[in-house]
Amino acid sequence: MSDLQHQIILVTGATSGIGKVTATELAKKGAHLVLLARNADKATATQHEIQAAAGHQRVDVLLADLADLASVRRAAAEFNARYPRLDVLVNNAGLLFGAQRQVSVDGHELGVATNHLGPFLLTSLLLDKLRASPAARVVNLSSTAHNFARPDLADFQSERSYSAMRVYGNTKLYNILFTQELARRLRAHGLHSVTTNAVHPGVVASNFGAGAGGLFSQLLLLARPFMISVEKGAETSIFLATAPEVATVSGGYFAKKKPRAVKHPFNTLAHARELWLLSEQLTGTSFLA
Repeated sequence: MSDLQHQIILVTGATSGIGKVTATELAKKGAHLVLLARNADKATATQHEIQAAAGHQRVDVLLADLADLASVRRAAAEFNARYPRLDVLVNNAGLLFGAQRQVSVDGHELGVATNHLGPFLLTSLLLDKLRASPAARVVNLSSTAHNFARPDLADFQSERSYSAMRVYGNTKLYNILFTQELARRLRAHGLHSVTTNAVHPGVVASNFGAGAGGLFSQLLLLARPFMISVEKGAETSIFLATAPEVATVSGGYFAKKKPRAVKHPFNTLAHARELWLLSEQLTGTSFLA
């Protein structure tokens, strides 16, 4: 009998890379998987692959573009109508965009919209279902790229100065600050049954960053032989989603299944709170106020 047979788990960005491996392994452990994806054809193909690998049919699909806030709201509403609770939310999706600044349908810089604002809103809208679980977990995929972050909340949308790598690093730091502030607010509201942690998966050999172009894409190709597999990269996400020894740990940042210090100078309580309030404002949600 599998250890996750009574768990409902939602994984974003689950049609490729770390997200696909994470979803597949969780389904193999017996979980009822919900895949949130942008592309319907890729999502259906992934659904069938995971069902075959897991040996059961409990793999569902929700379609949403995390960069489109209305799309996130529709997907969350559908989840809330269909499922009694949410035991684990894995905010895995994250992208590195190209050399030219792009904006989402809502007018937000596309990297910030996809990597931070979408997951922030999704977590907010699914909070009641997380609270309905006797022991819920939120796992946020970050990256060691947060060390290269140079955040400026006064230029949050990179309108004055844009760099694809800087935006990516900034959003990975925002993922950590969001995790820490979410943990603090959950504790302040007495919601000890919901925990949250962030993860650095390692430098993974996947198609990530292929569309960035220029020098960065060339460097990725050169570094590929030294990267770890997607299977290895998914291990810490799976660990945080399932391991009994971290069931009550919240607000941490993990790499190789071990907690790591976040030493970036922007990592302060004041900045985390400022980011939270700005995120509420931009997504039109009020979250654990």
